[in-house]
Amino acid sequence: MKTENKSASSLPDERTILNARARALAREAERAPEAHEFLEIVEFRLASETYGLESKFVREIQPLKDFTPLPGVPPFVLGLANVRGQILSILDLKIFFNLPAKGLGELNKMIIVRNGRLEVGILADIILGTRSVPLEAIRTPPSTVTGIGAKYLRGVTGEGLIILDADKILGDETIIVHQNADESTFS
Repeated sequence: MKTENKSASSLPDERTILNARARALAREAERAPEAHEFLEIVEFRLASETYGLESKFVREIQPLKDFTPLPGVPPFVLGLANVRGQILSILDLKIFFNLPAKGLGELNKMIIVRNGRLEVGILADIILGTRSVPLEAIRTPPSTVTGIGAKYLRGVTGEGLIILDADKILGDETIIVHQNADESTFS
């Protein structure tokens, strides 16, 4: 067995190296996005496009049966619906986003969405189901997306699924109609 004699000058170098290693190991690792993080969404169709809403904002989905149209409201307000004693406004995002209109049919559903401030129904042509979308698959919308709907997009997937930002939709003051009996303007 061969032993090496270490010189006195190598000891401080070893200590410096060991101290640097100890500091590096003691540092908290930066949290990189997990490859397994997903966004749970409810997927539905509006006109010819597929949309998704984060499921944490979706209370329930109801068939669009009986609703009461309201005169004098903006065109994107389809009307009011009574859901187990709760009166909800129904919004038609096709009109709000300037998408091609399609008549109402048996397949239309109302997606009841809510946040801490507001609860409304959103008209959907067809409900496709729920699914998990990997966060890394969601890209920011291209800069070519313009119009009123652009600010409500959370992102787009490679397969063309448009994910809406429900919190921005529900937080927008333009969807709230303020009108007194003697007023004829909306704010």
